[in-house]
Amino acid sequence: MNSPERTQTPTGAWWRFGHVWLVIAGPAAVVVAGFFTFYLAVRNPDPVVSTPAQTGQAPAGDKEGISQAPAVQARNHAATGVMPAPAKTKP
Repeated sequence: MNSPERTQTPTGAWWRFGHVWLVIAGPAAVVVAGFFTFYLAVRNPDPVVSTPAQTGQAPAGDKEGISQAPAVQARNHAATGVMPAPAKTKP
């Protein structure tokens, strides 16, 4: 019985294979980008705001504030997990 010919795979040092460098390059680029982001944050810090932030909510008598009602209900539901009470409708 004849045995099939075996093909020899090239063996060598791990750094001679290009795919290894593709695997190493991704995380290395993320580390370099992290240090660069840290450098930018330390070099140019955001100024402290002394005035109160504007919430963007309209006064109670303003009709434009009602357009945000579904978003506010969804936000509150996501934060607490409690469903809002259904709105009472006029007959």
